[in-house]
Amino acid sequence: MSEPDTFILTLLREIRAEIANTKTEVAESRRETRAGFESVNKKIESLKQAMHGESVLGRYASAEFEDRIEAIEKRLEKLEKGH
Repeated sequence: MSEPDTFILTLLREIRAEIANTKTEVAESRRETRAGFESVNKKIESLKQAMHGESVLGRYASAEFEDRIEAIEKRLEKLEKGH
């Protein structure tokens, strides 16, 4: 082979090696990005569940308060009717 052909083949091999290296780096970066998104999604889901739990507890507390107010109102009604 002539010198220019050898030089071109050498350059092509180097380019292929760089392309392969870049593909590997991109694939690793994508895996890391996916893992990061999965982590964030899990945290968001956990927060949603916590907020839902607090919301349910709030509704129970509110319902209990409403029941107590209603009971007081009924007692007042009975007192007003009695006098």
